[in-house]
Amino acid sequence: MRARLDIPAGTLHRISHRSEILGRNRLGDTAKRDIVVYTPHGHDGNGLPLLVDIVGFTAGGPAHVNWKNFGENVPERLDRLIHEGTLPPVVVAFPDCFTRLGGNQYIDSDAMGPWATWLTTEMLEEVEGRFGCGGNGKRGIFGKSSGGYGSLIHAMKYSDVWSAAACHSGDMAFELCYLPEMANALRAIAKAGSVEAFVTDFEKGPKYPGNALHDLMTFAMAATYDPDPDPEVFCGIRLPVDPETCEIIEERWNAWLEWDPVVIADRHVDALKSLKGLWIECGDVDQYNLVYGARRLHKKLEAAGVDHVYQEFNDNHSSIDYRMDESLPFLVNRLLS
Repeated sequence: MRARLDIPAGTLHRISHRSEILGRNRLGDTAKRDIVVYTPHGHDGNGLPLLVDIVGFTAGGPAHVNWKNFGENVPERLDRLIHEGTLPPVVVAFPDCFTRLGGNQYIDSDAMGPWATWLTTEMLEEVEGRFGCGGNGKRGIFGKSSGGYGSLIHAMKYSDVWSAAACHSGDMAFELCYLPEMANALRAIAKAGSVEAFVTDFEKGPKYPGNALHDLMTFAMAATYDPDPDPEVFCGIRLPVDPETCEIIEERWNAWLEWDPVVIADRHVDALKSLKGLWIECGDVDQYNLVYGARRLHKKLEAAGVDHVYQEFNDNHSSIDYRMDESLPFLVNRLLS
């Protein structure tokens, strides 16, 4: 729902992209992906900076361009910010990265697929080749929750591709946001009989109980961070806890921690220092405990001399798209600096 009806709207372009690499997954997910691209009013995109929006769990990038009740979708927000002069003209890509297990952490996984590689190669080549935008020094990535996590990991591991990143309420401090879900996941497996039975029952519908979505998320994280190499294991899903006692299996949990931004930040200080802009934020009453991880990361980066913006705001994890009014202008202005 447009906040301003008196301003011109940008254009949305829908690309149907068939990937050469995304078919390499164990979930049976399609390699054909839509990418919606926003170009601002009066621009064809040529020469403009590029932002890539990677979304939270249960969503896909194109969902951010849908009509939204009682608020703006992202293109409408972009139109307003550009019209007001707060945001310089920018191209924004919304790639579909949804998976059978309900979402994406935007890293390469033998089970989930080579998502980081796709985002940094084929997806960028498709968008930049068509619109003449982005390029070295003029690419940024942003997202919330799983998307915030992905943006931060990409800033650490792919700073040669991205020059700016914004993490809104991203997953970190895994012992706070993931471990509390393990007991529920074990109960879900016991009730269904197996992980495979849980997932296939979930897919049958016609609806699912609310708590099932959290269990599905736990299984998606397992397939992302530490997939079982055994091809007979359904979707590569194995949990890092004992199925009877819920005690941590150190080897398995350590594999998860190798993807925790708080744990691995020290190894990526140089990459983070090379960025033109880094934005990290979280609500101070985030119901998934992510604010505590954000504070830990902020302290680490501050001690290491990594230039970044850190903000806490008075809100929780839900319905916080309004925070883009601050982060997106920051990203684009830094890309143009």
